[in-house]
Amino acid sequence: QLQVVESGGGLVQPGESLRLSCAASGFSLDYYSMGWFRQVSGKDPEGVACISTSGGTYYAGSVEGRFTVSRDNARNTMYLQMNNLKPEDTAVYTCAADLLGLEDLSTLRAMCRNFYGMDYRGKGTLVNVSS
Repeated sequence: QLQVVESGGGLVQPGESLRLSCAASGFSLDYYSMGWFRQVSGKDPEGVACISTSGGTYYAGSVEGRFTVSRDNARNTMYLQMNNLKPEDTAVYTCAADLLGLEDLSTLRAMCRNFYGMDYRGKGTLVNVSS
């Protein structure tokens, strides 16, 4: 079965850190650009961070400098290191994969704004930042 599965969410206090993982099964991530999206109830999914097969990255302005996306193709896994978490980061975080033909920054940014256009999407993991 072809799928991506997230893990690592939880409840943390403001200022703390979390690392999310996204493991792919049934296919190799080597050929896929990847992304982390988040959604709160009643709103559209927001692209948080995306990474190309060559390691190029794009971040939403609200998380730049605090979040870091990375990938380990040998483990078929993508990560999102989230530091200095804020209450407004509370959301369900979902990972997704897309077989992009071109991976220039503008294409990566466009991919990161099109959650429903991704080839594979996980079910999400909840991140709750609260004191």
